[in-house]
Amino acid sequence: MSFSVGIEMFTKELEILKETLPTVRRVVVLSNPNNPAHVLWIKEAGRAAGLLGVTLQILEARGPHAFDKAFAAMGRERAGAVLVLPDSVFALHCGRLQGLAAKGRLPAMYGAREYTEAGGLMSYGPDVHNNFRRAATYVDKILKGAKPADLPVEQPTKFELVINSRTAKALGLSIPPSVLLRADQVIR
Repeated sequence: MSFSVGIEMFTKELEILKETLPTVRRVVVLSNPNNPAHVLWIKEAGRAAGLLGVTLQILEARGPHAFDKAFAAMGRERAGAVLVLPDSVFALHCGRLQGLAAKGRLPAMYGAREYTEAGGLMSYGPDVHNNFRRAATYVDKILKGAKPADLPVEQPTKFELVINSRTAKALGLSIPPSVLLRADQVIR
């Protein structure tokens, strides 16, 4: 994922979280300090949070050994929701992160549908299947003789909102119709 797509994406994720949870005041951002992109994304998320009247709390987890401690801190700090930044370490443990969010009864927003399919509340991010289709056109061009360096760089243009209604029900949440109407998929 490119830096600029990530920056725009987090603003949108916070907007969707705020629309879904209008009374939320404190959102925890789960970050991996080993991921250099997170610094930029957190900075942009901070700007968006100010506009939405939300306070962000940044909690770091370099790996699965730190997940329990981070979620325990979320509980102590009375977080209203959690935004999990995209990260390869987090993706490898998406089920565990979702489980910790569920255990703490924390509504969570993720950047990939896999988290929502694993039981997370909602995700907003690039449509990975569409990206794979677009990558196939690059492979085709290269196989037909195009030089990779001559091909333009593309960023994702199709994003998807996925909501898990079972998780919303388990958390006692009612997803507003305006959010449900924008969803690309509602897992029932």
